[in-house]
Amino acid sequence: MALQIEIIPHTLQFKFSARTSRGAMQQHQVFFLKLADSEMPHIFGIGECAPLPGLSLEHHAGFNHTLSLLVADLNKELTISGLVALKSILNSGKYNKYPSLIFALETAIMDYEAGGNRMLYQNSFSKGEAGIPINGLIWMGDEKFMKEQISKKLNEGYSCLKLKIGSLDFDTELAILKSIRAVASAAELIIRVDANGAFNPQDALPKLEQLAAFHIHSIEQPIKQGQAELMKSLCQESPVAIALDEELICISEKSCKVELLNFIQPQYIILKPTLIGGLQASAEWISLAEERRIGWWVTSALESNIGLNAISQFTAQYPIKLQQGLGTGQLYYNNITSPLFIYQGELYYQSMAKWSLEF
Repeated sequence: MALQIEIIPHTLQFKFSARTSRGAMQQHQVFFLKLADSEMPHIFGIGECAPLPGLSLEHHAGFNHTLSLLVADLNKELTISGLVALKSILNSGKYNKYPSLIFALETAIMDYEAGGNRMLYQNSFSKGEAGIPINGLIWMGDEKFMKEQISKKLNEGYSCLKLKIGSLDFDTELAILKSIRAVASAAELIIRVDANGAFNPQDALPKLEQLAAFHIHSIEQPIKQGQAELMKSLCQESPVAIALDEELICISEKSCKVELLNFIQPQYIILKPTLIGGLQASAEWISLAEERRIGWWVTSALESNIGLNAISQFTAQYPIKLQQGLGTGQLYYNNITSPLFIYQGELYYQSMAKWSLEF
């Protein structure tokens, strides 16, 4: 057996300029890691390494070169000891500074060991028997653009919308929420908002109180991460439930996860495997959250359908109590063709459909 990892770069093109609190994104560079035996190249596992600008620990101008060096070292280990070495490295904490690489390696191994058919887990979702309820994502933009998206998502049957806020005047954003509630009550439609840390310490609580008038389910990361005292206070005082998102990114040690949850005591946490170090790390967060009766849901971080598929199958391993953030597969012109599809606000996997992987 001669297992090796090959890096396959791919540039995803957005259907529109994805405007975020960190600027406009028109494309997203990702790297597929293909794990295969040279004697049986048709059987391979695929994982996606997709560091996100402005969020991922490892994202920088020289990441392409860094990734090449890391994979070269991993291939040396594979030559000597095979998958045993790769799994040992994953569990060692050596690559904690490269969470998207951990996610890619982890899922490539799982895919390869399961036969290389993109079926990482055997559950009702991957077998095509059940869907995963998801939120409809509304991107930042001008008022007209956001209203167009909202109307489209409502017509598509979503029961939960997630709005990115923080880029427009706050009064305009409140007006948009008011217009939604004029056509869909809280009993008919769940609304989540994501501030991406846009609120400042002085106005955070007053803004949360204004948002509460529209029966908001939760707000993700109202203030920037790293302000534990203020976040704890907001979680105690806010009339809108608070979900930690970016707050989780730099934390890899279990003891630090425990300390964060015990201190801040959020109502929810948001799990993005690409940003927090993979599926095993996500499972640990879930276990710790459930022990403390903290709610959670899983969200993609703009991966292609390769990463989205792995995250979705992982999510389906759990009893799903809330809408998940897994509706990003339709954002790109040139996404990888896959069995994933959305119908009436749920993500499905058509198990008999084919992947288009010309690698």
